[in-house]
Formats: sequence, structure tokens, C-alpha cells
Amino acid sequence: MSPLSIQPLSPLDGRYRHQVADLGEHLSEAGLNRARIQVEVEWLLHLTEREQFGAPRLTPEQARGLRQLVTEFGDDDIASLAEREAVTRHDVKAVEYHVRDRLVELGLGGIAELTHFACTSEDINNLAYALTIRSAVHDVWMPSARSVVDQLRDLAIELRDQPMLAHTHGQPATPTTLGKELAVTVHRLERLLASVDDIEYLGKFSGATGTFSAHLAADPDHDWQAASRDFVTSLGLTWNPLTTQIESHDWQAQLYQRISHVGRVLHNLCTDVWTYISMGYFRQIPQEGATGSSTMPHKINPIRFENAEANLELASALLDSLAATLVTSRLQRDLTDSSTQRNVGVALGHSLLALDNIRKGLGEIAVDPDALARDLDGNWEVLGEAIQTVIRAEVTAGRSSIADPYAMLKQLTRGHRVGADELRAFVNTLDIGDEAKARLAELTPASYVGAASALVDHIVRD
Repeated sequence: MSPLSIQPLSPLDGRYRHQVADLGEHLSEAGLNRARIQVEVEWLLHLTEREQFGAPRLTPEQARGLRQLVTEFGDDDIASLAEREAVTRHDVKAVEYHVRDRLVELGLGGIAELTHFACTSEDINNLAYALTIRSAVHDVWMPSARSVVDQLRDLAIELRDQPMLAHTHGQPATPTTLGKELAVTVHRLERLLASVDDIEYLGKFSGATGTFSAHLAADPDHDWQAASRDFVTSLGLTWNPLTTQIESHDWQAQLYQRISHVGRVLHNLCTDVWTYISMGYFRQIPQEGATGSSTMPHKINPIRFENAEANLELASALLDSLAATLVTSRLQRDLTDSSTQRNVGVALGHSLLALDNIRKGLGEIAVDPDALARDLDGNWEVLGEAIQTVIRAEVTAGRSSIADPYAMLKQLTRGHRVGADELRAFVNTLDIGDEAKARLAELTPASYVGAASALVDHIVRD
């Protein structure tokens, strides 16, 4: 067989591996198995600490030895589990046998039957997924997202006073500042990231159909609901008391929808920055040794933002699919979620790759004030809004008798350019108060930015 057959199929595991590798610590098959072992071990400790069924309470040293199955989980364990699963054809059963074997090695074979006690596979899996997804989001994805937001915030503050011609509907419009426009994105992302932080990670631990039937058959006098709640919350998760065999995955759907929403805002940022580059508002900083085009030496292509766009689109497609499919399970259980959840790492991987490209891309651009100034100076007609609004105020105050100022300015400015001299001459002919006339005479497209700079204060941190 060709050696190429062993090459990674996904670019996340090949070309881009170093950029997303941290997610593998949590959302790989090995990361999932380590979390499964954690759940099995903690359930054993939960039962023995309460001397359930007469089981002996473990010494601190024995408990430490059990927890080392998680903290020292490595390549040998991965290989052993793979061998087990090849025989069992069942991933969670392989984990159970793995833990049983280690109990014997630790001299704890007497409590082996409490391994996986009264559990269905989903009791282990739903908690393991909640633990790994939570750690992946909190420890890897969220810091990367916040790094991008902080970078954007710094840029917005730096450029808060940089005037820029706005383009509503792609046409010259009321000027703004470049910093204020970036601040809009920061504000949007801050709200969305807060909503991601607010997600509850739920867990169930109630047996084959969520009824505690096996638990009560073994010990009808024990409060198994309280035991389940205590166990789930001890893992830092929120207890879900009402489920079928599976935890309903609603929290996952909420999480993926919110991360997808973050991605769409970032996609909007990428398309805007790409457009500003094409307009000359941003210039790209040449990178030593980099090639923009294989045939046109002058080019520097905005590949960071284009790569981010593509990966955000892939991430949203996967995240939206996860959110849509995971909330449905036939009757009390089907296995569609098993295959679906294995792609959570892929979805977050594309999102993380996009964040990495945005961060690098923002570090490779610089504003071109001259280009911004030229565009502003070439579009004096955008002051038509200011002039007709001042006239309306003057009419209302009884200092002008001009009828329909909007129509007057529309006739002057719509469909053709009006220069500085022509506009100022027009203002001098207006029947308005001297103070208003003087104020309009001093106005330029670059100064007609309203409170844009002050609005950036809304994203400044103390």
C-alpha cells in the first residue's frame, strides 16, 4: 500500500495541526477516553466514600492512585483501550474493563464490581462530553476569541479619531471614524462571548431510561436522586433530573448556536477588513519571504482574512448541524448523537483556525490616513445631511423660511459630486442664522463625524 494512505485526511490534523493542536487535548478520542475514565473513577470514589453496599472507604493514598489513572493517562493507555475496543466493539465497555484491570493492579480488585455500577454508557458519555467540551471552550477557544477581541479593542482605541468616509449600501455616506466602526464589532462580540460564558453544562446520571431502576433494585432505600445530583455537581456540572437514556443535549445546541453566532460576526469583520484593504484604507505590511502571487510580484493578498472566512463558514455549517441534530433522539434512545458529537472538535477546530488567522491578519495591516483623507475630500456632498438638518432646526426656531430643505439639498447633491468651494458658496446664500451659517461653513467631511470618537469609550476597560 502507498505510504500516502497513512496521511491525515483532515487539514486540521495535517496542514493546520499546530494551530489547533490544543483542542486535541480535550476533544480527541483520547481526550474523551480520559474523561470517561475520570467519570468512572469519581463514581467509584463516590460510592466507596459512602461505603455503599459495605464497600471499604479508600485511604487517601488509594484514592490518589485511582485518580492517577486520569492524571497519568498516556500512550500506553490509549493503545490498551484500542485493543480492548477491537474485541468489545464498544468504546465505553472497553473503558470499564480498562478501569477494572487497573483496580486489580492497584490491589483494589475487591471493589471492581462497583465499576460502572448501575450505569448505562450514556451516563458516562454525557458527563465525559460535558467535561471535555467545557474545558475545550474555557481553556482553548474562549482565550483565543478574547485575544482577538482585545486586539480589536486596542485597534479601535488607537483609531478612534481617524475619520473615515462611511459607505451605506456601498455608497458614500455620513463620515464616521475607523475606530468607532471597529468598536461596533468589539461591542457585539463582548455580548456574544458573555452569552457563551453563561452556558450551563448539564449532566445526567440516572440509568438506562433515566428512571434509576437498577439503582433502586440494588438498594431501594437509598436516595439515588440525591446521589446522582451530588455526583454530577461534584464534577462542576449542572444536574439534569429529567431525561431519557440520554441527556437531552439542549445545552450543547445553545452553545453551538452561540459560537456559530460569534463566527458570523467575525465573518462580517473579515469581509469588511478585506473591503477596506481593497479600498486602500488599510495597507498590508509585507512579510519577509512571503509571496502574494505566483506570477504578479507586486501583490500582497489578504489571505489571512480569506482563510478565516472559509473556516468560519465551515465552522458555522458544522455547529449549526450539531445544534439541529443533537436535540432529537428517537423515543428513549438512538445512536445518532454518538457519531454527531465526535465532530465537535472538528467544528471548534475550524473556528479556532479562523481566530488564529484573524489575529495574525490584524497584526499585518496598517491604516493609510492619506487614502482615507482623499476619499473624504472627494465626497463633500455627504455634508448635505448636515446642511438640511441645520436648516430644519433653523426653520423650527423661526430663523429661516426655507421650504423643504431636504428637496433643496437633494437637488444640489444627488447623483453628482459637489466640491468644497461650491458647497460653501451655497451655504453663504442660505436664509439661516449667522451662528448656524458659520458652523456649517467650518464643517468638512473629515470633521463631520459626530460623537464617533466618544462612542469608543463604551468599549474602554477601566
